[in-house]
Amino acid sequence: MSRIGLSPLEIPNGVEVKIEETSIMGGQKVIVKGFLGELALDMRKGIECKIKESMITLERTDDSKSLKSLHGLYRTLIDNMLLGVTKGFEKDLEMVGIGFRAEVSGQEIKLTAGATHPYIVKAPEGIQFEVNDKVNIKIKGIDKQLVGQMAAKIRGLAKPEPYKGKGIRYKDEYVRRKAGKTAKVSEGGGEE
Repeated sequence: MSRIGLSPLEIPNGVEVKIEETSIMGGQKVIVKGFLGELALDMRKGIECKIKESMITLERTDDSKSLKSLHGLYRTLIDNMLLGVTKGFEKDLEMVGIGFRAEVSGQEIKLTAGATHPYIVKAPEGIQFEVNDKVNIKIKGIDKQLVGQMAAKIRGLAKPEPYKGKGIRYKDEYVRRKAGKTAKVSEGGGEE
């Protein structure tokens, strides 16, 4: 039994949930509209979404291993959709290092991050960039997966290195530092 999949979801005020019977995967399509936008999820055949009053429940048609594993997943994805269209999601990144900075121009962000050329990242539809103090980057959107994917893409341009700690990191990320090489000193006082 999926404990997560069996727990019902409450539909917040001002959010509209619609279920269409046909999707790409042969199952249902769940469409959620809210204050911030609209999201859709194609569900696999075998898991049914039902709306009763202001509650959403998910049920499996059988107890196969594959459907059991997807039951809780789809419930969590729908919960993230409900949160996304009401509150939205955001990820914070910070740039550490001399000369590291970011600038937003329209729907793209220009990053100077220790390379010979600046990196330019275009925001996909539904994502907004904000930059504070030229080193703090905030990525906002209603799709949790897309926000996390963009944050990982930007972080991947200049991952934090362990010796000086330079790079782009998540705001709450701890970078484990390593000691650099040291010179071996002989008994006579000189280096070997």
